[in-house]
Amino acid sequence: MIIRYERNGKVKHGWMVEEDNKVRVIEGDIYKIQSAKPIMTGLELPLDEIVLKAPSAPSKVVCIGINYRDHAAEMDIDLPEEPLMFLKPSTTVVGPGEPIVYPKLTQNLHYEGELAVVIKKEAKQVKAEDAEDYILGFTCAIDVTARDLQMSDGQWTRAKGFDTFCPLGPAIAAKLDYQNLRIVTKVNGEVRQDANTSQMIFTIPQLVEAVSAVMTLLPGDVILTGTPSGVGELRPGDEVSVTIEGIGTLATHVVQAEE
Repeated sequence: MIIRYERNGKVKHGWMVEEDNKVRVIEGDIYKIQSAKPIMTGLELPLDEIVLKAPSAPSKVVCIGINYRDHAAEMDIDLPEEPLMFLKPSTTVVGPGEPIVYPKLTQNLHYEGELAVVIKKEAKQVKAEDAEDYILGFTCAIDVTARDLQMSDGQWTRAKGFDTFCPLGPAIAAKLDYQNLRIVTKVNGEVRQDANTSQMIFTIPQLVEAVSAVMTLLPGDVILTGTPSGVGELRPGDEVSVTIEGIGTLATHVVQAEE
C-alpha cells in the first residue's frame, strides 16, 4: 500500500511493508504515468523513523452526501435522485494521529466514517465504465461535521470546512474490491458504525462520472463516498477510528481549540 510520510523535514511517498514494519522508499511522482514513472528504490526505513502524513495532498475534497440508505433514514432525508455533492477545502486534510480540533463556533461536532477514492490523473467528463482508469486507490476518511452549523446555515460549507475536518489515511490501497468492504467506526473503542460499501446508493464509478461532469479532478484529489448510519457526537478527548478491510485503520483524537 502507498503511504506518504515525513522524515528529516522532507515528505515523500513509500510502499508499506506491514509484515516487516518497514517502508520502501519511492522516488518520483506517483501520479506520473509516462517517462517519469516513479521507481521503487532499494532503501527501506523502519516505521518508527517516519511520521505518517495524509496519503494524498488533494487540491480539493469532493464529498457525497446521503449515499447510504440507512444514513438517509437516520437523518430523515429522502433518497437523492442523483449524487449530492459538496466540497471540503484542502486545509481540512490531516493525517493519521493528527488531532481534530473542536472549533469554538460549534456545540455539536459529529464523526462520519467513509471510504475515500484517490484520483491518479486528470479526470474530466469521465464515463462510469472508464472510471477505474482514473483511480489510484482507496483510503479511510472521517468527514467531520459541525452538525448545528449544518442545520442552521442551510448549506454545508462552514459546517464541513474547518481546518482538520478531513482526516485521511493511513495508506492508499491500490487494488481493492471496493464494492464489498466492511467499514467500522469506533469512538473510545465502542463500535458506532458497522456497514458495508455494498449498501451505497450510487456506485463509485457513478460518482466519478457525476463529479467529473461538473469539475475537473486533478491527480491526488479525493472523493468521499458517503457515510452509513450511526453518525454521532464527538467531544474533546475522544479517540475516533475508522477501519476498512483491505486498507487498515485511521485513528485520531479530538482536542479543544485553543483560547
